[in-house]
Amino acid sequence: MRNPNPDPKLHNNIPIWNAENWFYEDIEVGKSIRSIRRTLSEGESMQFNALVQDMHPYVADELFAKREGLFGKRLVAGAFVFSVGLGLVATNCVNAFSYGYDKLRFIKPVFIGDTIYSIKTDLSKTPKYEDMGLYTASYEVFKNDGELVLYCEHLQTVKYKDPKSHLKK
Repeated sequence: MRNPNPDPKLHNNIPIWNAENWFYEDIEVGKSIRSIRRTLSEGESMQFNALVQDMHPYVADELFAKREGLFGKRLVAGAFVFSVGLGLVATNCVNAFSYGYDKLRFIKPVFIGDTIYSIKTDLSKTPKYEDMGLYTASYEVFKNDGELVLYCEHLQTVKYKDPKSHLKK
């Protein structure tokens, strides 16, 4: 078998998969993207609960959820819906850095077996630092046929393509 990439010094010339290198100037306010759909299974839901030690009866106890719970069945943890929902539209930009989240709301319950998808919309951008601007995008997570279940706004700092053009005079 012949190795198609035998020289490690040349590996950096190959584009990184699932990564982008857009800059502050490339952001188009109002632009939206939609993800593929993804069904949330019981197994991955319980793995997430175990990983973060969230064993609340609503997410981990079938009998409680059926007999005493408000919804009659187990929920998917909101933190898991948040993580998967944002991951569905994550772009892995090498020039952007998370600054935080605002307005996070769990609007409707998500249940094991529900299918979710996300829409990300570029809301605003503002010069912030000498070499980076502040960018805000909304994330809307929907379940099944389009019921909104989660909303938040993600703030990121993003490198300028040309930092000099953003300096205050």
